[in-house]
Amino acid sequence: MRAGLTQILCVVVGLAAGLAMPYLRSGPMIPARQVSEMLVALGLGLLGVVAVIFSLLFLVVQWAATTFTPRLLLFRDDPIVWRTFAFAIGQSVFDITAALAISNETDVSVVVPSLAVLALLATLTLIRLLQLRAFSAIQLAPVLTSISSRGRAVFAAVYPATDLELPPLPTLPVITTIEWHRPPAVLQQILVEDLLQSARSCRSMVVLRVSPGSTLRDGLPLADVYGGPMPANTILDALVSGSERTFTQDPLLAIRLLADIALRALSPAINDPATAVQALDEIEDLLSLVASVRADSIRVVDERGDLRVVIPLPDFTTFVRTGLDDVIASASNSPLVLGRLRDLLSHVAAQSESRNRDILAMRARWIDQLSQGFPRLEPPL
Repeated sequence: MRAGLTQILCVVVGLAAGLAMPYLRSGPMIPARQVSEMLVALGLGLLGVVAVIFSLLFLVVQWAATTFTPRLLLFRDDPIVWRTFAFAIGQSVFDITAALAISNETDVSVVVPSLAVLALLATLTLIRLLQLRAFSAIQLAPVLTSISSRGRAVFAAVYPATDLELPPLPTLPVITTIEWHRPPAVLQQILVEDLLQSARSCRSMVVLRVSPGSTLRDGLPLADVYGGPMPANTILDALVSGSERTFTQDPLLAIRLLADIALRALSPAINDPATAVQALDEIEDLLSLVASVRADSIRVVDERGDLRVVIPLPDFTTFVRTGLDDVIASASNSPLVLGRLRDLLSHVAAQSESRNRDILAMRARWIDQLSQGFPRLEPPL
């Protein structure tokens, strides 16, 4: 939606600016015919820039899908792609419109070609940035770093501070349970503020059963309503759904993508354990953040301190299962990856809550069993 609005805005601005060029009479005047020819050449030439942008987009998206994971859409959703496209289209509209607008004039201000040249330089700058971003999107280390940094940002935004005392859940009867009766979709975002305002106006409390990243299927219970009655559409309207998972509020997505990259690297067709180790480096960083968290939900209160909205959060077990279990199972023939997994579990356990260490110990014993075929990987006596 935002990308489409940006493109429309650039087209409208380019059209309006082009129509205004005949009325610009400040500065030295130059023959309009030469300027018109130059503007037509620039406007048509910029259409080739649009083709380059789409070519880069298709190339990088296909490369990322086949090399890393089909769920990796960082370059496709990068604002620089659509901003460059929008600016190039806007300048093309400006150049062609201005050329037609001044075609009947004998002379025009030197400001007209100057604006076109400045806009061209801006377009070239955006293309250069787009090119650098495309190169980063097909290289392993920048991709892993980008995924990990987004995961940390989502984690910091979603999970409450560990030193805050969460309000207790009330023991009230459930008034109604809201279910999903729409086509299957992925929950991308919860409009918490809208849900809070609706719950407060209805004097209700909404306890969601799903979190961002969950797949919504027909008949799936979404939320329990306590206190006063609350229309189902009010809750459904606060749930933003789509066909793909996004980083907006999904703390598991980064772990999922990193695990996908590690699994693809360990597949018999690829057989690149070093890439899996690099992915595990980032997984360890994210698991270390999760390991010290005690909160199991987001609990939102109104200005009076009354609990109104409860949103479940993935627990530590879910993070470990998503990020490690399939990788451990696929690493049975790779001593390099098994050794890195053992180090990962040891480092994360050192930063974990005591209740999370048993979860890590189970995986450590699993790795010990797989390592029996590699004597040098066996734990010291």
